[in-house]
Amino acid sequence: MNELDHENLSLKAAGAAELVQRIRQWAAEFGFSAVGVADVDLGDAEDGLQAWLEAGCHGEMDYMLRHGMKRARPAELLPGTLRVISARMDYWPQAAPAQQVLADGTRAYVSRYALGRDYHKVLRNRLQKLAERIAEAAPHGYRVFTDSAPILEVELASRNGLGWRGKHTLLLERGLGSWFFLGEILTDLPLPVDDPVAPHCGTCSACLDACPTRAIVAPYRVDARRCISYLTIELKGAIPEDLRPLLGNRIYGCDDCQLVCPWNRFARVTQEPDFAPRHGLDAARLVDLFAWTAADFAERTAGNPIHRIGHERWLRNIAVALGNAPTSAEVVDALRARAEDDSALVREHVAWALARHAGAAAG
Repeated sequence: MNELDHENLSLKAAGAAELVQRIRQWAAEFGFSAVGVADVDLGDAEDGLQAWLEAGCHGEMDYMLRHGMKRARPAELLPGTLRVISARMDYWPQAAPAQQVLADGTRAYVSRYALGRDYHKVLRNRLQKLAERIAEAAPHGYRVFTDSAPILEVELASRNGLGWRGKHTLLLERGLGSWFFLGEILTDLPLPVDDPVAPHCGTCSACLDACPTRAIVAPYRVDARRCISYLTIELKGAIPEDLRPLLGNRIYGCDDCQLVCPWNRFARVTQEPDFAPRHGLDAARLVDLFAWTAADFAERTAGNPIHRIGHERWLRNIAVALGNAPTSAEVVDALRARAEDDSALVREHVAWALARHAGAAAG
């Protein structure tokens, strides 16, 4: 290689590095707290993914099995992909204190990420704008994703400096914790990659110890079949009876592993208004939510991630929570009002809940 070739390569590298800095600035303008750039080679993550799938830890999420190793091969999603730009957006809301809601068996606990507007819509829209802004400066082939494609987003983000994988499998950042969403832009631009950061969980096992159902079966490994988020969101049928008492008042998702994480003491309240609580979902009464009709549910969850589970599973989840609530005439009356519900799934969970209260009264 002659001196001129060396000079041209240096100029190209300098231009790519400058473009990454501009991408960070544009990302901040669109509400992202940080971005990182990673290579697409995730070959060393495939064995762990395969073992997790073979153990059945994905539960009924058959799409994960169908996609298989595609999750570790971004270039199969978009041929020609050279880099993945990961973007982070904070979502910790100004809401009723999570621990207080969890401690009140008459209240409904909704995972803090699901209190406001659906993050899929918010992030995807912002990522699309960011990708278009990049294209104005450097035309490129790209696709944007927000938990909407088979891709190992935490693995990628842990390689590009946005954080490290915690023992609960979520991404952690020293100055922020884990209360943020991730989204990706797959691009054919040969951008310089960011360096990973060292993990800082040490010997801490707070997240494993706090999991109500012991779904974190080992550090860095979650069995979805026991995870409350899976049971209340992904599972379409009946919630296993032995796990129902462990759900407490959690009707959509679970945050326990994050709430006890020492790094989350640094969490900051999001400045994104789209993630502010709607319809009082940060501390609503179970009996009030259980009275929602299908029309009420459709109207009040429009544009919210809860909408996708539908009214039937919403009632199923609340019936379990009511079965775990302190026995009272109001709770029992609410359950009896749906004892003959049109849905067999709802009727079964209501019957279980009423039996719980009958046993408590007899005791």
